[in-house]
Amino acid sequence: GQEREQQKLSLDKEARDISEAIQKSPARDSINLVTKWATRTDDLFQYANEVNPTVIHFTGHGTEDGELVFHDKNDNPKLVSIDAIVQMINTLTDDLRLVVFSNCYSSSLAEEVSAQVEATIGMNTSVGEDAATIFATQLYSSIGFGLSLDTSFKQAIAKLRVEGISKDKASIPELYVKEGLSAEDIFLIKTKED
Repeated sequence: GQEREQQKLSLDKEARDISEAIQKSPARDSINLVTKWATRTDDLFQYANEVNPTVIHFTGHGTEDGELVFHDKNDNPKLVSIDAIVQMINTLTDDLRLVVFSNCYSSSLAEEVSAQVEATIGMNTSVGEDAATIFATQLYSSIGFGLSLDTSFKQAIAKLRVEGISKDKASIPELYVKEGLSAEDIFLIKTKED
């Protein structure tokens, strides 16, 4: 109904804003942004195998238990547990380096997944659509300028504050890094000087 249509519009805006930020970055020719809508659980592996992504960005609804809301083949909501998401990500491409969960209550999920990939980002409570979009747009812009994940994450948090998001809400995104790695050493884009 109307709520579903409203969510689609906000997701469209988030994707468009991220795409524009990437297009304005020096790495625009090195980044291929692929968006998939209303993802059914049937499609998850299909999309991942087709795209072979370096970054996966989940957005949409999350539950307080850390589950993500997808759709089944009849378009009914279907909850997917933390364990199932972790198991899925564990089977994906070796090229996967960053997973961003822009969903509410996803920090526990991000923390679990960080054992499988170099880094993850999750939200430690409910997050407004505006804040999620501002954060993601700056995160990918900074990554596109060849900055480290540490600096990119900090710039995205700072952008929230600059845009008038309260300090409490600006601390909702959390960055997790695989044991033995440092976010300061993670560069997802190689600049020409490298």
